[in-house]
Amino acid sequence: MTQPITRPFWTFTQGDQPLVAVALHDGHDLRPEVANLLAMDRHQRKREEDPFTAIWTHIADTRLVVQRSRFEVDLNRPRENAIYLQPQDAWGLDLWRSPPSAQLVARSLAAYDAFYGKIEPVFADLERRFGCFVVYDLHTYNHLRGGFDAPPADQQHNPEINLGTGSLSCDWDPLVERFITDLRAFNFLGRQLDVRENVQFRGGHFSRWVHQQFPNSACVLAIEVKKFFMDEWSHKPDRIQVNAIREALHSTVPGVLECLRQC
Repeated sequence: MTQPITRPFWTFTQGDQPLVAVALHDGHDLRPEVANLLAMDRHQRKREEDPFTAIWTHIADTRLVVQRSRFEVDLNRPRENAIYLQPQDAWGLDLWRSPPSAQLVARSLAAYDAFYGKIEPVFADLERRFGCFVVYDLHTYNHLRGGFDAPPADQQHNPEINLGTGSLSCDWDPLVERFITDLRAFNFLGRQLDVRENVQFRGGHFSRWVHQQFPNSACVLAIEVKKFFMDEWSHKPDRIQVNAIREALHSTVPGVLECLRQC
């Protein structure tokens, strides 16, 4: 029998700076009625989640970490697409043993609504306290979808760090450029990271929602890290690279905060 969930849906740590680090897809928990109906095992789910992003949120004093799996409800998609119902909603995966009931879907969407209802005052408080604020929206992505022994996806279209700014006003261009410049300049284990903007991803619903709600004060940087730092099929990480990514992201914070003060 599936064990009851004892951890909260998400955790929030409030700091004293206008920078928030968010891990929307690090979570692996499922409420029992969802876990009992899903056809996928933990291994399959974990491959499409964003492991280790919660660790990277520690670059900021203010942190938001979701502990529930995206296979229960995906907070980075519009509400009407937040529940994966068909294989085409989730990379062609066989999702359910039988179709989820309308009641199950409604309970998942209630959690979605509660999340967005609670984070709006969090960001409103940042706006009130600091005038403007920056959000690091942290994700990872796969590049070995053909199998563990298949060649990786073409590097030309799959940078190590993809910065999504598709919903961001050009007013924030100086801050974006500073972030990219500082991240590229970081000495990543003797080399430089391949950092590019809007190549594979342009940012999801979360960043668009924040920009819509706070059009004059919020700058969300949707940061997608290619899973070069781990085996995406076994989920085994290279801890040295995991920690180095955290240090690289942390190296961008002073410059971003400096640009924020100037803006």
